[in-house]
Amino acid sequence: MGLGDCHDPHGVEDVCVAGAVQNFTSQLVHYREGSADRRYNMTEALLFLSHFMGDIHQPMHVGFTSDEGGNTINLRWFRHKSNLHHVWDREIVLTALSDYYEKDMDLLQKDIEGNFTDGIWSSDVSSWEHCDDILSCVTKWAVESINIACKWGYKGVDPGTTLADDYFDSRMPIVMKRIAQGGVRLAMILNRLFGDTDEGFAIAT
Repeated sequence: MGLGDCHDPHGVEDVCVAGAVQNFTSQLVHYREGSADRRYNMTEALLFLSHFMGDIHQPMHVGFTSDEGGNTINLRWFRHKSNLHHVWDREIVLTALSDYYEKDMDLLQKDIEGNFTDGIWSSDVSSWEHCDDILSCVTKWAVESINIACKWGYKGVDPGTTLADDYFDSRMPIVMKRIAQGGVRLAMILNRLFGDTDEGFAIAT
């Protein structure tokens, strides 16, 4: 998948997840500056931005169009039917919740927060947050996901295969880190848009 041409399967520009993050960030910037188009709804823009920031950090959302980001790669996750996209969307997180967090999402969230506030990722947060130009940033974030999809998502996976402990144990830390990066970067964008700061970033007009 290339990022030079950001479009949906019908050729409409800026419909891919990278274009969506850029577009909704741009809408919110215009609201902050009082130059918003009345067609746009700030609440909707904020909700969509939050959603697409999660998507761009989920590697299979920027996977290959030929298999619809893993959606057409049917397989088994332990004992039940799934597909590769769903493995990265939900199966790994649900298995982690069951195995390590007593099915309590609050415990999982606290663990992720601890890892980037004073844990294993704390020294990485400043680099995660760095962003001068929203277009180059979303491209960078998407490339990160593409590389993970190729190295960790698709590797060793064939249609009909069964993914279990080995795949889960090696991919679960990656999924948790991407969740953390997505949250930190969304907070960075919102703080620059609505916080008491003069710091901003370049956007397409």
